[in-house]
Amino acid sequence: MRYVYLGRTGLRVSRLCLGTMNFAWQIGEPESHAVLDRALGAGINFVDTANMYGRETGDGLSERFIGSWLATSGARDKIVLATKVYAPMSDWPNDGGLSARHIIASCEASLRRLRTDWIDLLQLHHIQRDTPWEEIWQAMETLTGQGKIRYAGSSNFAGWHLARAQAAADRRHYLGLVSEQPKYNLLTRHAELEVLPAARELGIGILPYSPLHFGALSGALRKQREGSTGRSVLHAPERVEPHRAALERFEKLCAGLGQEPTTVALAWLLSRPGVTAPVLGPRTPQQLDLPLLALDTELAAETVDELDRIFPPVGNGGPGPEAWAW
Repeated sequence: MRYVYLGRTGLRVSRLCLGTMNFAWQIGEPESHAVLDRALGAGINFVDTANMYGRETGDGLSERFIGSWLATSGARDKIVLATKVYAPMSDWPNDGGLSARHIIASCEASLRRLRTDWIDLLQLHHIQRDTPWEEIWQAMETLTGQGKIRYAGSSNFAGWHLARAQAAADRRHYLGLVSEQPKYNLLTRHAELEVLPAARELGIGILPYSPLHFGALSGALRKQREGSTGRSVLHAPERVEPHRAALERFEKLCAGLGQEPTTVALAWLLSRPGVTAPVLGPRTPQQLDLPLLALDTELAAETVDELDRIFPPVGNGGPGPEAWAW
């Protein structure tokens, strides 16, 4: 396994992050523990979840599954543990969003579910424009001072949100954001316009989620022909059909390289400037095999050029304003 610093911090994380959105949604507790065992055995020390994952009437089952694994595996000190706050956890008006009240209450609830004394990375799951940054950072400072969190991150932020958040943190002499989780893959490249450039300028690590576009980039067309999709290509019609022509070219390219589409798609992401660790979503221990191969897969320049032709960047390519201006 390879390890890199998370953003501008001194915290070292594996180049692959184990995402757990499928825990309690697609797989049960024993299967979740098996995935965690496989990840740790492969050297993956970065585990990402959210309070809303696997929830049932506000009960975050994904966090509970991780908590039971931490309690039995004794692996807490080896793991960089990340979770998120924002989504409403009930119908009550203050049980969601980014108010100081909810951030602190949500963190404490996550700590109970995760059966741990601290969260390494507490991420703001979405922007909330109605909450001032002074309030958000006040809550994060409180949690940091209490030893309940170590770092703060974000997800689904625009580039200007990152800039505003960091400026507010700087005024308070607080570390601020150290990571951002955008949706980023060969099929979804909007983050290249402003999110990635802003993050690199500010020293914020990028943790792409949905790196295979919900399975569309994992050889979905071949799996459809083989009749082996099952649960492996979620939401197939809306995720695959609009991109069928590009996916056909992509899978043909991968076949010519003698590589699996999953490995090529992740190798491409790992090569992108500013990317710290793609967030994976395996449902079985075996589904980590191909991502692990991507760590040692170096794509030739002509392959990267062909991927740009198959999956063109937004606009004229590159960051804004060059992407849309002269």
